[in-house]
Amino acid sequence: MSTITVGLDGSPQSLAAADWAAREAEQRGAGLRLVHGWEQLPYVYPPLGGVPAPGAIDTQSTWAGTMLRETRTRLADRYPDLAIEVEQSGDHPVAALLAAAEDSALLVLGSRGLGTVAGFLIGSVGLAVVARSERPVILVRAGERAENEHLPDAAGTGSTGTPYRDVVLGLDLENPGEAVIRFAFEAAQHREARLKVVHGWSLPVSHGYGAAMDVGLDEELAERIRQRLTDVLRPWKEKFPGVEVREQAVVGSAGRHLVHASRDAALVVVGRTNRRAAVGSHIGPVTHAALQHAVAPVAVVPHD
Repeated sequence: MSTITVGLDGSPQSLAAADWAAREAEQRGAGLRLVHGWEQLPYVYPPLGGVPAPGAIDTQSTWAGTMLRETRTRLADRYPDLAIEVEQSGDHPVAALLAAAEDSALLVLGSRGLGTVAGFLIGSVGLAVVARSERPVILVRAGERAENEHLPDAAGTGSTGTPYRDVVLGLDLENPGEAVIRFAFEAAQHREARLKVVHGWSLPVSHGYGAAMDVGLDEELAERIRQRLTDVLRPWKEKFPGVEVREQAVVGSAGRHLVHASRDAALVVVGRTNRRAAVGSHIGPVTHAALQHAVAPVAVVPHD
């Protein structure tokens, strides 16, 4: 049985992530693992120095254990058939989460919403994990609920009995990444949802002012882009014949179009190219825009 891992720190956003991960695990027939990581320092000193207080470590450990058990109990009540395990690590949160993700299908983290305009506020731990994880990482904002993934009912109210909203895939035609496309198609298939594929492009700099005014030339270029998009997706449509696909090749920032599409999405899927450099987060501008401003949960899928 595959496992979905969620990082917990007791915050509202991490609890929302745990609920999302539980629903996803139930949908996939997977197990759920709740992980809390904190770095055990040898001593904890009072603010003004003085006698070490190693007992504070025990207090932190006790709190973390209680938080994990209470979350497990709450989720077990909601999802009685779900296999749930807990894990408490003495490693730094980034190291603990990356280690737990190694044998997981997904790693799910919480992120704070940006005020009244839904979005994400990614902390240093979240960014570090997204940049280094070899498994897909899903960011779930505080306040995310099951009914947010579904279309409203006939009365316009939230419901979990209606079809899922679209899964939205941000596709880079220069380096599409098979893992990213597969993840998006599988997510749509699990949900019996439509897959909306968005590719953003811009006119080449060599067009210049005069060429940009040539409507025929612009349309010819746009048609070539649309054809490339169709060609990339064709074999995947054959592998997933039950998934309805809507393709959009749009002029302008791909990140902006993804953020707009996320307002009516169950999930946004973007890629992150694996890099082996020693420094830097290596999260591209489109993925970063989706992480910061998308309304729906965002899946970041690493690929070569």
